[in-house]
Amino acid sequence: VQLQASGGGLVQAGDSLRLSCAASGRTFSGYGMGWFRQAPGKEREFVSGISWSGTSIYYGDSVKGRFTISRDNAKNTVYLQMNSLKPEDTAVYYCAVGKSSLWRAADMDYWGKGTQVTVSS
Repeated sequence: VQLQASGGGLVQAGDSLRLSCAASGRTFSGYGMGWFRQAPGKEREFVSGISWSGTSIYYGDSVKGRFTISRDNAKNTVYLQMNSLKPEDTAVYYCAVGKSSLWRAADMDYWGKGTQVTVSS
């Protein structure tokens, strides 16, 4: 199983970025897909998750109203549209796949390698 994340980069505060994560190597029917992030010296933090059907969507409090998650099951791909970025959004962003609806890092089944997002002030 491989999760390939892309779309990170260096932007200024207020800018937008769109992350993508393509999953391959097995059938992901019934699996939720989501994003976590980890800043230096901090624990991995839940950002957003979306159920297989797309009908259940979750966001961490710090990104509500600014980030939007979506998925394309035909492409086994999850997206994260990040608007109004802030310096505190700076982190490595990891995509993850799992069947748990609790969206805890320990419950996720597969992880990507991460993509760096840096927001300058």
